[in-house]
Amino acid sequence: MNKKEKKKGTLAWVLEFAGMDRSAYLFSIVMAILSVIAGFIPYLFVANTVRALIDGNRDMQFYLTQCGYMALCWLANRAFHIISTATSHKATFGVLAEIRRRLTKKLSRMPLGDVLEDSSGSYKNIIVERVDAVETTLAHIIPEVISNAIVPIGILILMFTINWKLTLLALISVPVGLIFYCLMMVGATESYQNTIEKTKALNDTAVEYINGIEVIKAFSKTRSSYEKFSKAAKEGADCFIEWMRRCNVVQNIAMALLPAQLLTLLPFTAWFYMTGRVDGADALLLIILALGLVSPFMVVAGHVDNVGKMSSIIGEVTSILEMREMDRPDQMKKVPQGTDICFRNVHFGYKETEVLHGIDLTIKEGTVNALVGPSGSGKSTIAKLIASFWDVDSGEISYGGVNIKEIPLDIYNRYIGYVSQENYLFDETVMENIRMGRPGASDEEVINAAKACGCHDFITKLEKGYDTIAGGAGGHLSGGERQRISIARAMLKNAPIVILDEATAYTDPENEALVQRSVAKLVQGKTLIVIAHRLSTIVSADQIIVINDGNVEACGTQEELLRNCPLYRDMWEAHVSSRDSEVA
Repeated sequence: MNKKEKKKGTLAWVLEFAGMDRSAYLFSIVMAILSVIAGFIPYLFVANTVRALIDGNRDMQFYLTQCGYMALCWLANRAFHIISTATSHKATFGVLAEIRRRLTKKLSRMPLGDVLEDSSGSYKNIIVERVDAVETTLAHIIPEVISNAIVPIGILILMFTINWKLTLLALISVPVGLIFYCLMMVGATESYQNTIEKTKALNDTAVEYINGIEVIKAFSKTRSSYEKFSKAAKEGADCFIEWMRRCNVVQNIAMALLPAQLLTLLPFTAWFYMTGRVDGADALLLIILALGLVSPFMVVAGHVDNVGKMSSIIGEVTSILEMREMDRPDQMKKVPQGTDICFRNVHFGYKETEVLHGIDLTIKEGTVNALVGPSGSGKSTIAKLIASFWDVDSGEISYGGVNIKEIPLDIYNRYIGYVSQENYLFDETVMENIRMGRPGASDEEVINAAKACGCHDFITKLEKGYDTIAGGAGGHLSGGERQRISIARAMLKNAPIVILDEATAYTDPENEALVQRSVAKLVQGKTLIVIAHRLSTIVSADQIIVINDGNVEACGTQEELLRNCPLYRDMWEAHVSSRDSEVA
């Protein structure tokens, strides 16, 4: 985002989100103004009626006509208000949809590390609850604020034309009430920000508690984990209670004084009438008009908090929209030649901690490559950089001789099939979850991919076979089943590069061997990059890359590494020893 965009205010952002719905908001404003006019005209008819009564007019037809005009104006007021509100609601839901589309699209273009800095609960809270909270303000503020602000102004002008002195005396309670209202608003920004932080913490804790309920129950941590949630819930409530308690007295005084025009108007009007400074008709009309003077302003004042709330929410939304994106062009400038992947002096770190220290590495087209090394050495980081989940801090990663930063992200994603140990299935059928690898694939192609990956047999044994719903995050299936479906999805994608980031971590040895044989068939002519925790599964790899503490320790075949790499030899011996002990 450029500096100019960062300076945009809430209104500018809302107008941008509105897009084509701006005309709908404009129409809503026009309807609101007509509603205001229709709501103000009856006061003129009331004035005529009062004057006629005091002048002794006994023509009943005149009064019936005046009442009829007032009734028509009231009906017009309601009709215009309904049209205005309905139009603003329709436009607002379009704005909310646009905000959510932009947020989800933005997340897909951000570096994965930046996305993971905040919890999923935080993003869910902003995209769902927080954005939804804008609806009331956007949908109601246009018709209601306009109507409730303009009508009192018209009444006030009319009152000044009748008797400006009594009008000023009637308004004495307003500045006094505003003083208390200002006292109520002292520290409101800090208090509101505190409620946002506490509510966000409560949302995050709730999501963490629910997602971790299985671990909590398994390790008897119900009490301690619930205490954390309970504390967050209490703080979430206390921040509102303390804010309300602090404002309670001055708020009630302000709300009592602001509409109390009759408190001063009645005695002074009586005095003015008795001293001949105002006639009876004007005195009565002023009292009637004063009844409708400040109450609409109270409605407007009630929206002040909503406007502040909307500004805060738009700020949260734009803080995400203004975050950096992956450095990628919109169009392909240079076509890759082949599918070789090359790392040239690549440095990368998470925040302030560098993880990879000048990696130089070449992965040839059509070869099977295995990344091995101690836990935390940087294997998965290398795989994720190849998949373009992050941008490198320095150095270069090329695909087919082209720097991947010069390839549009959506095009580059077609080149990579990625299956991690933390797989994810959507709350769709098994068939649709596999088909996500290639949306245009036929049912037969999906089934063939499942058969090739060893999924078909267990899928057909499910309650509804391929039409079985996987559940949220694949919760209706076991870890091994989810993993194999994820592999089938990646294979169906038919990408030239396939990355298996410890993709067999949840499968038993028998199924792992089946998956490995299936993978070997499906990746013929493709480049395979595997991160495996069982070294016996990658002994036939064309290249085994040993990663240690963010550096490439050695590269070669199984035989070459056993001869020339002490670290790999130690890892192999430890693996063989562990496997023998399991057999024994």
